[in-house]
Amino acid sequence: MGNNAGLYALTEEHEAIRAAVRDIAEREIAPFAAEVDADSRFPVEAQKALTAAGFHATHIPEQYGGEGADAIATCIVIEEVARVDVSASLIPAVNKLGSMPIILSASEAVKQLVLPPIAAGDAMISYGLSEREAGSDAAAMTTRARLDGDSWVLNGTKAWITNSGISEWYTVMAVTDPEKKANGISAFAVHRDDPGFAVGPKERKMGIKGSPTCELYFTDCTIPADRIIGAPGTGFKTALRTLDFTRPTIGAQAVGVAQGALDASVAYVKERKQFGTSIGSFQGVQFMLADMEMKIEAARHLVYVAAAAGEAGRPDVTRVSASAKAFASDVAMQVTTDAVQLFGGAGYTQDFPVERMMRDAKITQIYEGTNQVQRMVIARSLLR
Repeated sequence: MGNNAGLYALTEEHEAIRAAVRDIAEREIAPFAAEVDADSRFPVEAQKALTAAGFHATHIPEQYGGEGADAIATCIVIEEVARVDVSASLIPAVNKLGSMPIILSASEAVKQLVLPPIAAGDAMISYGLSEREAGSDAAAMTTRARLDGDSWVLNGTKAWITNSGISEWYTVMAVTDPEKKANGISAFAVHRDDPGFAVGPKERKMGIKGSPTCELYFTDCTIPADRIIGAPGTGFKTALRTLDFTRPTIGAQAVGVAQGALDASVAYVKERKQFGTSIGSFQGVQFMLADMEMKIEAARHLVYVAAAAGEAGRPDVTRVSASAKAFASDVAMQVTTDAVQLFGGAGYTQDFPVERMMRDAKITQIYEGTNQVQRMVIARSLLR
């Protein structure tokens, strides 16, 4: 049979990345997670720690000053940060979401302009697709861009934009030819200093409170003509291709927060005594933990498979990425809900992290395509 060491296993480098990120997360991110949530403030400590270690945007290719990490490595980074604070995990996750359209479709000039500062940690990037009336039906967007000499002029509003205000760069989708519907949407690289660009007030959210979510306003926002990402009319295709590569990162967030909740639960049930013994000695509790463990492990493997599918350019990448995102996020909601239950009354208070994890887990079922949309995507691909 020969040496099977590499058979269906992560590399030593992947395991080393996990160990390094877990160390940083436990030392420099976890201690601030409750405060970040309570004060709805950006996790600057996490940003500094991740940037110093080069874990803030691991996916950017080496030719633009990045780490050039593979998709599984990036998922491991996001997973390990989300294990202690989902808000902080949106730093590497959204840097990937915002920059993926540029990596996939932009001209070399736009790549050279935008990617090096993100790789260096001098800037962050966000992704502007959704609007109030164009959520799941993203192609119904009304933000417009028109060519005016050597400039594009944008008008409209984007909604629910993660890390808005913190990010310097924004990948924005806008309609350039209304007649062509989805094929009339183009993508643009917008800088926060561009004239006519503004960021709205922060949404008051159930969870991920450390990551600002705002509207973006474009009022005759004028950008150089060469900042279009790809050819006119290809923006929506770029947006959908981007999601094939980023949905596994949402799965990774979900796996991370679920693992954090399970780890907290295991520690708690060993210590907590009722009826003269630790509650971990009761089979009812043990079976809950067993179910949590099974689901997390299944979700983790599916996420890595999806990440690898994107890396390998597998034809079923859209289906497996949708599966990973939907399955892992459903698992995260189940596991964090059970974690609160295992902690009992204590779990419902902010003295323990599991109620925050439950609130944070919910968004993974909603953003980057609701789980209902993921199921549509999966079914459509099966029935083709």
